[in-house]
Amino acid sequence: MKITYLGHSCFLLETQKAKILFDPFISPNQLANEIRTNSLDDTLISKLSVDQIECDYVLLSHGHEDHVADAEAILKRTGAKLVSNFEIVSWFGSKGISNNHPMNIGGEVTFDFGKVKSVKAIHSSAMPDGSYGGNPGGFVIQADGKTLYYAGDTALTIDMKLIAEDFNLDVALLPVGDNFTMGVKDAIKASNFIGCNHVIGMHFDTFGYIKIDHEAAIKSFSEAGKNLMLMQIGETKEL
Repeated sequence: MKITYLGHSCFLLETQKAKILFDPFISPNQLANEIRTNSLDDTLISKLSVDQIECDYVLLSHGHEDHVADAEAILKRTGAKLVSNFEIVSWFGSKGISNNHPMNIGGEVTFDFGKVKSVKAIHSSAMPDGSYGGNPGGFVIQADGKTLYYAGDTALTIDMKLIAEDFNLDVALLPVGDNFTMGVKDAIKASNFIGCNHVIGMHFDTFGYIKIDHEAAIKSFSEAGKNLMLMQIGETKEL
């Protein structure tokens, strides 16, 4: 299993049987559309192209534009299955997206690649046109013998302890940008609640409100006995 960071809260998870895309916000994301330099070897990395992204599933945590902006285009081009709450699935259905699977908090579904459980997130949710976006959520993915938690946009919540009761997480994708979601301090508490010391940060740096000090964030996690990975846009890691 491997994961590629596509900026903001967008990741492409590749399992043995499927490619799963989370919360695509790429074409409007200035950071994803810059020519960047790889800090490891100074090679140039070209901007991301939405048209080159291939996936079998698109999982949407909530309806805000910075999580769904490229979903319609990707779903129509690839024919991928949309997995989200009932309200979001219905909204995209009105746009001609018929390959979908509606869920709600607490539900678990088995797909060809493994299992997906919808879990609680504390946030708001509205579609780009102002329509009701249903309950925001996160996902726990079980595939290839590994378990991953994608938190979506959320505040710290005691309900996260329920995840640790049911799952032995290998990695957690947690927001760390503060202001609209958890910041670093609460993300460390969240990692305690979910029983996972291996964290990949998301929802940071994209806007002025959520810019973070990378070195300080990584140090805070390290001092708490945890590992925080802040991936470069376009970077791929084996899990």
